Amino acid sequence: MASSNPPSPPPGLVALGNCNAATARGPAAVLRSLGTAPSRPPLDVELPAVPEALQGLRRTVRRYLDAPCTDVQLCVTELVTNVIRHVGEATPVRVRVALTDGNRIRVEVMDPAGQALPVPLSGALDAEDGRGLALLDAVALRWGVEQGVDGKTVWCELGIRRT
Repeated sequence: MASSNPPSPPPGLVALGNCNAATARGPAAVLRSLGTAPSRPPLDVELPAVPEALQGLRRTVRRYLDAPCTDVQLCVTELVTNVIRHVGEATPVRVRVALTDGNRIRVEVMDPAGQALPVPLSGALDAEDGRGLALLDAVALRWGVEQGVDGKTVWCELGIRRT
């Protein structure tokens, strides 16, 4: 004879749909304490890549992080400047800054030129350019490029400095 009652979840687990606000607070607090829940949504800005936009973009990043963030501002500036120089001024870009679940800040700059990949250069001592990716490499924990159907994303991750 088959039972009409659904099986109950094993002890210690909450069945999907049987979770109320009080039940959810415990696991949510644990996840926050482990640093696995971002504390705010990411900053997402779409703009044309022009030199005049860089100062406002740095200011927006600083307001979003609500803390000194010169390394993050440097990375954003260098990545957008690379788009201006190597893809073209006024290219539409999307800049995303997010607090991740490992006490890191992730910066992403997306542009439509999937074929124009960043290449680190060794700038001459008196050169006025060619150091952007070297600076990125120096301040970021890691960085890379993701190619997609609609372009590419150059990203980097930085540690969060606690003061």
